[in-house]
Amino acid sequence: MDFESFEREARQVFESIPPRYRDGVDGLTVHRRPLGHPRFAGIYTLGECATESYPSSWDGPETVRSVVHLYWGSFRALAKFSPGFDWTAQIWETLTHELRHHLESLADRDDLGGVDYAMEQAFQRDKGLDFEPDYYRHGDRIAPGVYAVEDDVYIEQRWKPADFAGAERFGFTWAGRSYEIGDPVELGDFHFIRIVEGIPAPPFVELVLVRRDSWWTRMRRALGRTGVDIYESDSVAVDMT
Repeated sequence: MDFESFEREARQVFESIPPRYRDGVDGLTVHRRPLGHPRFAGIYTLGECATESYPSSWDGPETVRSVVHLYWGSFRALAKFSPGFDWTAQIWETLTHELRHHLESLADRDDLGGVDYAMEQAFQRDKGLDFEPDYYRHGDRIAPGVYAVEDDVYIEQRWKPADFAGAERFGFTWAGRSYEIGDPVELGDFHFIRIVEGIPAPPFVELVLVRRDSWWTRMRRALGRTGVDIYESDSVAVDMT
C-alpha cells in the first residue's frame, strides 16, 4: 500500500471509530518514515499516542489531550517480511491500541504499562512459583503478537491441532528474518520455547505457543473449572531467510 492510500485508509478507519472513544484526541498524524525500536534492530513502532495533561482540579478530555501517530514506513517494513499482511486490519488494531492509551490516561490508569507486573511474574516463573501464563502481554507490544519485557522478547503464536498435523518443523519471524524450529513434543495451553541458539543476542527470545480455545473452554478456565497446561522447553532456531 503506497503512502497516499495508507493515509486515506487510516483517516477513514480513525473517523469510523465512535466519537466517544476519540474524545480528547486532537487528531491523527501519519508519517512517511519508519520508527525503529530503540533497543531491537529490525523492529519498528507502528503507532504512538502522544498525551499531554494540563493543570486542573479534575481530569477529563479538556485537560488530557492526545495526538495519535502512525508510521507508514514501519508498516511497509513489516509487510515486506509478512506474507499476506493485512494493511487494513493492522491499521485498525494499531489505532484502537493507541486510543486505549488515551482512554486510560483519561481514567488515570496505566493498564498497558504493566512491565513491572510482567517482570514480577517472570521472576516467579523462574523460581518455580505460580505465575500468570500470559504475563508477557503486560509488557511493551512492539509488533503484532510480539511483546518485550525489558530485554526479553516473547513471540506469541496461536495454534490448533491441524497446524501440527504431519509437520516436523514450524516457522516464525523475528527482526525481519524467518526461522524454523522443530515441533514440540507437548503443546498444552501455553508452551514457552526458549530459543537458546540461532538468533543473534541480545535479546533473549522466547516463542509462546497458545492453544486456540472455544469461548466455552475459555469461560470454564476463567471460572476455575479446568486447569491450564503449561510446558517449557528449549530449541535451536534455523535461519531460513
